[in-house]
Amino acid sequence: MEYGVVTRWTERRSRAPLATPAIALLCILAYVVYSSLPPLLQQGVIDVLGMQPSAVSDMLHGPLAAGWAGTASSLFTALFIHDSGLHLAGNLVYLWVFGLKIEQRLGHVALLAVFLLGGAVTHALVALRLADSQVPIIGASGAVSVIVGVYLGLFPGRRIGLYLPLGLYLQFARVPAVVVIGSWFALQLLYTVFGPITGAVAWWTHLAGFGLGVGVTLVLRSLLLLGRRSGMDGR
Repeated sequence: MEYGVVTRWTERRSRAPLATPAIALLCILAYVVYSSLPPLLQQGVIDVLGMQPSAVSDMLHGPLAAGWAGTASSLFTALFIHDSGLHLAGNLVYLWVFGLKIEQRLGHVALLAVFLLGGAVTHALVALRLADSQVPIIGASGAVSVIVGVYLGLFPGRRIGLYLPLGLYLQFARVPAVVVIGSWFALQLLYTVFGPITGAVAWWTHLAGFGLGVGVTLVLRSLLLLGRRSGMDGR
């Protein structure tokens, strides 16, 4: 076969996406339940299911058995809670655009791992960064940012179809993924520097997730490429 390990890893396709729609559906259902509650109960949901940086930081610096059951679970539950329709819609758009392509290449389990484990690790990194904060952080922004980073690591030369405003009309164009994601990253960087933690959303989470996604993907690609070359040299 002409295709090596790296090529198969980035070009394998699954029959139909399952993980991406499932994640989106869970987020939508969680928001429907959340938005139907009175304000006092909504705050209770955020306090219980949200990721509190100070609590997670204490957990990470303490004994492994101390407080992991409840506090550690918030690293995952916080991913599915959103405090506004705009917050949810923004995350779902990026999840759908980038998550579907990743799932088609790597499969359902890999996409779930990227979202859940990547989101949890991102929340943990933010907790260490904001160790004194007692404001619960919610939303899939960190996990989605990991997905965006993985997408760039897998498909750096891909073009993304967008409808761009041209006067009174919308013009469809295929824009390099590097340009689209680079613009998004620059915006997150500006918000991180000048924007506070508002609405239980930390902008720093986006940068941490993106960096994690790109870094992990590039390391895996490098390891697979080295393994392929070692196998060829051993023939």
